[in-house]
Amino acid sequence: MSTPPEAYYSEERWQNWIDRLRDEEIDPEDEDSARLLLNLQDDAAIAVAKIVNAAEDGHLEQEEALEELVDVRDIVLADVEVEDEETAFLIDGVQTSLVCVFAAAEEYLVRGVPEEAALPEYVRAAADAEAEEDFDAALSYCAQAGARIIDGDDLDVSVAEDIEYGLVAEWINGLDSLQSAVRDPEVIEEEEEG
Repeated sequence: MSTPPEAYYSEERWQNWIDRLRDEEIDPEDEDSARLLLNLQDDAAIAVAKIVNAAEDGHLEQEEALEELVDVRDIVLADVEVEDEETAFLIDGVQTSLVCVFAAAEEYLVRGVPEEAALPEYVRAAADAEAEEDFDAALSYCAQAGARIIDGDDLDVSVAEDIEYGLVAEWINGLDSLQSAVRDPEVIEEEEEG
């Protein structure tokens, strides 16, 4: 039994979220706006979790799962044309957070679960690497933390409190969405109104 194309995520689904964001006055201080942005992020993270689950359950070969991840990543990380600068900035933040979600899933599928350290140590190593401006290493450490989350470790987001705002903080935000998606991969309805 093969999975139909676009079963995990579609261009149309992403575009529907973007259209909603375009149509609303987005204010990150507003609870409904914040929820809409989080739903956009969580929805993509759920797609990633479903691909990983399908690979674990034997419904997808590793190579197929990696291809599905690339397909979803290409949709979600493509440039978004939004005239409102604030909205464009916020969508970019969501995309930045999701970079780590894809990296974590790939890490898990290709290299498995890293055993060298506890999850918070990967986060600290990522922050240290970012401070040294070694962004590739920082992403790699965050991806390893994400692989541990997929395997069942819990991320306490309070570890991010000491981290300066930057890429690692954004990636941890993505890992929080991944953790929610792995624990409860329920699809968020696009039409859902707050």
